Amino acid sequence: MGAVVAEVMEVSSPFSGPDRPSGGPPRLPTPPSGWPIGSYSRYEEAQRAVDHLADNDFPVEDVTIVGVDLMLVERVTGRLTWGRVLGTGAASGAWFGLFVGVLLSLFTSGPGPAFGPILVGLVTGVVFGIVFAAAGYASARGVRDFSSASQLVAGRYDVLCQPRNAERGRDMLARLAMRPPSEGGTTG
Repeated sequence: MGAVVAEVMEVSSPFSGPDRPSGGPPRLPTPPSGWPIGSYSRYEEAQRAVDHLADNDFPVEDVTIVGVDLMLVERVTGRLTWGRVLGTGAASGAWFGLFVGVLLSLFTSGPGPAFGPILVGLVTGVVFGIVFAAAGYASARGVRDFSSASQLVAGRYDVLCQPRNAERGRDMLARLAMRPPSEGGTTG
């Protein structure tokens, strides 16, 4: 007799396929999909909208928050001086040296605590931290005499939803937008 061969048909959607395990986030960078159900000027507002949907038993696994018009904002936090550079280098080196010293002390045999390797690691870390910080700052030759913190910010945040629930989500967010501010936003 002949063998029976069963054929398996795989059904895919924008939320499954080779780049995305079933029900999980995509493994590779992919553009967002879905219909816009809300647009907000601040991330906190978009987060509040999704929280409102979640509090009202909406299937939030169909929702994506997308930052649009991305900007890299660099906020200057202070001026760099030799004292600040050397102090930061010493502190950074001290932490690394302390870590290495503790590791070395774990393998030191003998009675009692082994503070020698910790102290040697700490001092060596401080010295190397100062040397490397000074070398880096000197090689910049005054080109960048300030410290800063960078942040990626969007001009607006769109809330997208898969088509099967988009109309319901849009209606829920429209009702949220019509509430007086004193009601706080979410239920539950």
